Amino acid sequence: MRDESPLDRFRSVLTGSSRAIAREPEIEVAWTADAPAQSGGSFRVPMPGRQLPREAVAEARGAADSMALRVRHHNAALHSRGLPAEAVARACYDAVEQVRFEALGSRDYAGIRGNLDAALTARVAGDPITRAGSADEVPMDAALALLLRERLTGQPIPAKAAAGAALLRDFISERADGDFEALSGKLDDQAAFQAAMLQMLQHLDLTKPTDAPPPTDLDDDTDEGDQDDEGEDETQDSSDDSQPSEAAGENAEGDEDSDGEVETERPDDSADADMADEGEEGMLPTRPNRPWTDLPDNFDYKAFTTQFDEVVSAADLCDEDELTRLRAYLDAQLKGLQGVVTRLANRLQRRLMAQQNRSWDFDQEEGLLDAARLARVVVSPGHSLSYKIEREVKFKDTVVTLLIDNSGSMRGRPISIAAISADILARTLERCGVKTEVLGFTTRAWKGGQSRESWLAGGKPAHPGRLNDLRHIVYKKADEPWRRARKNLGLMMREGLLKENIDGEALLWAHNRLLGRQEDRRILMVISDGAPVDDSTLSVNNAGYLETHLRRVIDWIEQQSPVQLVAIGIGHDVTRYYRRAVTIMDAEQLGGIIIEQLAGLFEEEDKR
Repeated sequence: MRDESPLDRFRSVLTGSSRAIAREPEIEVAWTADAPAQSGGSFRVPMPGRQLPREAVAEARGAADSMALRVRHHNAALHSRGLPAEAVARACYDAVEQVRFEALGSRDYAGIRGNLDAALTARVAGDPITRAGSADEVPMDAALALLLRERLTGQPIPAKAAAGAALLRDFISERADGDFEALSGKLDDQAAFQAAMLQMLQHLDLTKPTDAPPPTDLDDDTDEGDQDDEGEDETQDSSDDSQPSEAAGENAEGDEDSDGEVETERPDDSADADMADEGEEGMLPTRPNRPWTDLPDNFDYKAFTTQFDEVVSAADLCDEDELTRLRAYLDAQLKGLQGVVTRLANRLQRRLMAQQNRSWDFDQEEGLLDAARLARVVVSPGHSLSYKIEREVKFKDTVVTLLIDNSGSMRGRPISIAAISADILARTLERCGVKTEVLGFTTRAWKGGQSRESWLAGGKPAHPGRLNDLRHIVYKKADEPWRRARKNLGLMMREGLLKENIDGEALLWAHNRLLGRQEDRRILMVISDGAPVDDSTLSVNNAGYLETHLRRVIDWIEQQSPVQLVAIGIGHDVTRYYRRAVTIMDAEQLGGIIIEQLAGLFEEEDKR
């Protein structure tokens, strides 16, 4: 104990209090330089600094208290069963549930109430609600959570967010004041609270009544998708809803700056549930007499205009000095993973090399003495068929493309993991003689950008298709050495880069780049955190427009293309989209998962 620093002693106290609040003896608390994160009983809270300043200590306590209250009062499986299909409704659903279990702690313990206030103040400081100048710019989930918290606990809204919340106060009060009263009496019953919450989301026009549409094939598929999500949450207690401020909550953050836009055109968005979890029936048909590079005629996805789309090098998006600073920031997060690169490279290299020269011809006249024939050699030294010869197996030239989701929902820990993943994998595969390309995808603007302006100027024609300006980023070309491109990966840490995500077109872009390569084996690895979200497009097209397109593109690639496709979900389950997919919660899990996925692809192709 004498060798412990004040920071170590504080962490021990924080761990003990978290265990007491959660009533769970296995809770562990660790420090992080990023946003707070929770994975089951493992809490990562902001490190307050060695001098333990009062405000930072309160913030760390608040983050830990919130996670402990989640463990104690939150049922993840029950929560997932009611999860709405619409992106904005989903974000509100998660945020309001966090208000519920935090309100229970605030009601019972004054110390917890003060800690949660400090953590909330720190959390909203970087939220778009603090910068909103009009109601259209206020994130609905943030405003709804703050106003409900005010009603349930009596605690004032943090000063920085008060003006933003006021912009939506009248709208929310007019439609949901009665719902607030109903919710206040159901804090101790998650199921009843959840039912009342879903009613409130309907009154706010964020989701549709569950009994409105008759059952259809698509509805059946949606049910299947919901069951998949439920199973995921039952087995992985903290995947989608364990970190509302970072994972599920930040999924809304990608939509936050445009929630107001959706709100004014809600009738189209309210139908998102019809196709948000569409199953396999509506996917692209396979036509043997059609070249696999052609899309079928009934593939009706389109872009209103591609005039403003761009494919840009990472080095062209910021100056050299800023790129150097961002890379240094990424390197700081990589410090604890330096050994991972070497171990991963060695393990992956052994797996790849094992497939090249592991075939033998036995019972040969000459060659290497076959140890299995030693008894026969002793008994009959003149026997001529006691040797083996190693058969050369040509190992296919391979190129791997990493396609990284650069959407707003990836902010914080997810994008850090993605950048670290890309860095480790690019170095590892280069060491194994496998060429690697690193790409990213997002949009140039929130709320549609110049594409939407052109649509408005053209009289707002119905069903315009994709209505935003794409930005596809090349971080590293396949033939470029990692040392020359290493700085570019730091761009993912840049504030303001991450906006919205249109996954289907990004997948086609990366896929088509791979088709132009000469390598025999081509692998496309997608690193993402969930479904495509672009409010400008979804507000004026059929429900599920982007998600249906993504599913069809994935099915087309998996069924007809020579490119092998694999996905890694960052904190979110992506197996509902990709046949071969896994989910990771932290970069420490990356090594073994990448080895198994890549080696599995190689072995599967060799057997085929």
